[in-house]
Amino acid sequence: MPTTRVTRLAGKQRHDRAALDRLLDSSRTCHVAVDVDGFPTVFPTAFARDGDVLLIHGSTGSPWMRRLARGAPISVAVTALDGIVVARSAFESSLHYRSAMLFGAASPLTGDAQARALDLLTEALVPGRLSEVRRPTSRETAATLVLGLPIEHWSLKVSDGWPEDDPDDVAGPAWAGVVPLTEAAGSPLPAPDLRRGVVVPSSVRRLTSPDGNAQPSARQPSK
Repeated sequence: MPTTRVTRLAGKQRHDRAALDRLLDSSRTCHVAVDVDGFPTVFPTAFARDGDVLLIHGSTGSPWMRRLARGAPISVAVTALDGIVVARSAFESSLHYRSAMLFGAASPLTGDAQARALDLLTEALVPGRLSEVRRPTSRETAATLVLGLPIEHWSLKVSDGWPEDDPDDVAGPAWAGVVPLTEAAGSPLPAPDLRRGVVVPSSVRRLTSPDGNAQPSARQPSK
């Protein structure tokens, strides 16, 4: 198992499991690294956290998912970009970020555990959507592979400080500070084949409005 000790900028390592959970619960995508035919390969995918387990899913026909289901060792990276550190020199300019690495082996979930995991994945992407759509069919479920990775071996690194400029640069004329970055949802775009009169549901309105009270979109499909 790879070490979870941060060696570069070790002062940025965090050991708080609650901080890790906040990062995982506020992120929608991760990058999964696995050996495929002798080559290290990285796959971006959606995920969700279920207590002490990280959930990912994909097609039963996916070679890399099948490899994971057989117990191949993996690492998973989750990163949130929170700001740009604008220093007085190019060398000291950097980013605000929260970055986690998880290591281990995943196991396939079946039956009720698979159904629960799929529900959690749906809710992680669009909270409240589960009550607005039909249940997966048996055929859809059979075509989906769900894996659970125990959250046991992990490291978390957080960069959230101010520019660390040299005294000579501090005395100079250049501006320094931090530009915060946030993720924002845009206005929902209706599908071209959406039936006339179907309004934007509450789950989507909550994504695009902090108070969840955004009015349904007035845009209608052209046909």
